Amino acid sequence: MFKLSSPHFIYRSALIALANTALLSVASSASAAPFKNLAADQDAQLSVGVNALYSNSAYDLDDNEVRVLPGVFYDNNKIYARGASAGAYLINDGTNQLSAYAQLAGNSFDPDDANGALQGLDERKISAAAGITYLRRTPVGGFRIQAATDILDRSGGNTARLTYLARITKNKLTVYPSVGFEYHDDKYNEYYYGVSDEESAKTGVAAYKSNSSLNPYINVSANYDFNECFAGFFNQSLSYLPNEQYDSPMVDSRTDSTTTLGLLYKF
Repeated sequence: MFKLSSPHFIYRSALIALANTALLSVASSASAAPFKNLAADQDAQLSVGVNALYSNSAYDLDDNEVRVLPGVFYDNNKIYARGASAGAYLINDGTNQLSAYAQLAGNSFDPDDANGALQGLDERKISAAAGITYLRRTPVGGFRIQAATDILDRSGGNTARLTYLARITKNKLTVYPSVGFEYHDDKYNEYYYGVSDEESAKTGVAAYKSNSSLNPYINVSANYDFNECFAGFFNQSLSYLPNEQYDSPMVDSRTDSTTTLGLLYKF
């Protein structure tokens, strides 16, 4: 008798298939005509600044989090740094970009900021992820596939992203809208949204075990050049929580959003 596949198995299989398709496309192009990687840009500009992040978390918290972090932006066609992400290009011919990267990843849950019995739960910490990303530039925008794993072993989980990106430029203003889906495996969700039997017995919060999930999200970034030295940076991200995360007793919202404002100095 045939059985229907579980939704999270279908999601993961689809993302793996898309990733394989993209990498096979790169391989096919390489066999037909070797990649001519861009030369290092000796005039690449380094921008350093400070970012203020306001997080409207989906967690049931008393106060939303505000953080101030340094920001670095640099890309010389060989290596790059973009905010909390940095990487090195394995392939970069101007149309295809395949790179290895590392970045801050995950959520943070501080019991001291939580409401009610949630204050007795364990802390969930932000982590770092490393992985591979492939971007294909086309006349209608960019298509990017990413796969990463938790290298600090906070959750021990894996994530994947499928994104469409665009670029809109008007004088000194450049806007980068993007939309896509992010896959979180069960280990990731269990760490950030699960409640163990031990925590439940200690606090009275219902135990909860999460499965893998697929989160739709949108993101808008903007950069405005005030002059040759200073630029302003804005980013707004919004992620929708599916039932695998929303049903957690730690959560009281369907959305998780972060607003970032920054000021950059260009060397």
